[in-house]
Amino acid sequence: MTEKKTLLAVLAHPDDESFGMGGTLALYASRGVDVHLVCATRGEVGEVAPEMLEGFESIAKLRESELRCAAGILGLAGIHFLDYRDSGMPGSPDNTHPQALAAQPLDEVARNVVCYIRELKPQVVLTFDPIGGYRHPDHIAIQRATVRAFEQAGNPDFAPESLPTYAPQRLYLHKMPNGLLKLAVKVLPLIGKDPHKFGSNGDIDLVPIAEVDFPTNARIDIHSVLKKKGAAGACHASQGGGRMGGGIVSLLMRLFSRTESFMRLYPPVAEGEKVTRDLFA
Repeated sequence: MTEKKTLLAVLAHPDDESFGMGGTLALYASRGVDVHLVCATRGEVGEVAPEMLEGFESIAKLRESELRCAAGILGLAGIHFLDYRDSGMPGSPDNTHPQALAAQPLDEVARNVVCYIRELKPQVVLTFDPIGGYRHPDHIAIQRATVRAFEQAGNPDFAPESLPTYAPQRLYLHKMPNGLLKLAVKVLPLIGKDPHKFGSNGDIDLVPIAEVDFPTNARIDIHSVLKKKGAAGACHASQGGGRMGGGIVSLLMRLFSRTESFMRLYPPVAEGEKVTRDLFA
């Protein structure tokens, strides 16, 4: 019998699954892979227009609803929340909230991730790159915890109260499109925008992010599921999904959107190894 393929993405907030690696998740789900998502928070700190909260008792409920909409489009087999609190952007008071993800001990978060690894038994685990894509404290926190969990899931002395040990085969980290970031840093000033103050709140500095370029060990062609990725992103209306609009920035994003890239952390990449087109290969 052929072993059932399972992929587990471990991310921080509702919308991370769609705006980042959504094409990859949709592609593997369409191929019959069981694709699961562990979401560490419910995005409680995200700014939401008051009219969007109509019918929802909190931002967390709204963003969970948006995530479930996106998951249905992407074809996810399951969503699993760790129930930490959104930590907000770097330097905000939310960073130090007692339940904030970024304020939790590494091994505590890792033990919670290990529980899902042992339960779901994925061959492949995905998470953020070492800087969390754009240095969000929660992205970095869950990335570190996922790496720790991947390393310890097969260790019977780690979280012994959990399920029997299980060791996944591969750990991939999603890369931001570095070429797009470098191009954006050059183009944004030409259209009167500051690359040091990117995003709806002007709280993302693209310049130092564009200077970091991790190796590419897997490049996934997602052109066949681009519509699914776009539709899933549109579910996250409170975070700007579906409002890309026109202009040169949106044009650049479309040009760079046919593939998603990953670096492989485990097993170690051999010298001269070619870029793979399949995370399970």
